[in-house]
Amino acid sequence: MKLSQYMLERKSVRTFNANQKIDPDKLSIFKEFIKDIKNPYDIPVKFEILDKDANGLSSPVIAGEEAYVIATVPKIEHAEEAYGYSFELMMLCAKVLGIGTVMIGGTMKREIFEQAAGLKDGEMMPCVTPIGIPADKRSIKENLMRTGIKADSRKDASKLFFQDDFDKAMGDTSDEVRLALEHVRWAPSAVNKQPWRIVRQNNIYHFYEKKDKGYINPSTGDLQKIDLGIAICHFMTSLKDHGVDSKLVLDDPSIACPEDTEYIASVVVEE
Repeated sequence: MKLSQYMLERKSVRTFNANQKIDPDKLSIFKEFIKDIKNPYDIPVKFEILDKDANGLSSPVIAGEEAYVIATVPKIEHAEEAYGYSFELMMLCAKVLGIGTVMIGGTMKREIFEQAAGLKDGEMMPCVTPIGIPADKRSIKENLMRTGIKADSRKDASKLFFQDDFDKAMGDTSDEVRLALEHVRWAPSAVNKQPWRIVRQNNIYHFYEKKDKGYINPSTGDLQKIDLGIAICHFMTSLKDHGVDSKLVLDDPSIACPEDTEYIASVVVEE
């Protein structure tokens, strides 16, 4: 299953067709997929599908959903990045199967979801997603939300990807890396902030988080680190799908960073 071909197609879905259920065979494939999602941090992210009615689950920004997927992770270093990586693989699989998703971190009664998830001490459940068949038309509320966060636009590559340091835009790359970077550029993020920055040094791509205020709390951890996990997922998955090996390393190159910018991880690409 080549998930990268769906990265540019996938859109967040908040309005579902309440009269159409997910095909049982596709739901079975989805359930099998989420049992064994790996991430390069080797941090376990546990997924579970919960019936919305049986568990009293809802969100004021969602309509017509069939169920919710919840995911929990241990509260340890790099948990957020691992969570984002694994969660995005889950949502891409859903897209392949025609199942709509949207990552929700705040617009829900968190205590009800955490109780339904059986959240334990030392764990966190940063996000959930509704699942269902996308409606033919978005609701007015959803259209207003998408307009408000400029959901269909992204920052220019020159503002995100750099060469050797943060002063120069990234130079030419292979076709495979160029496509992987485009997949990063169009990755989803909280309120479409696009907090990822990448600095290339030879065949190593250093990922950084450009921090905004208001995205860290005890229940979710650092939501923008989750976004970085999503970006790393897009980069490495795209490369793999196009025959290029890569590996994640944690080795800060000590590049001088702009204000509120933090090193996250590096990806070594076999170019």
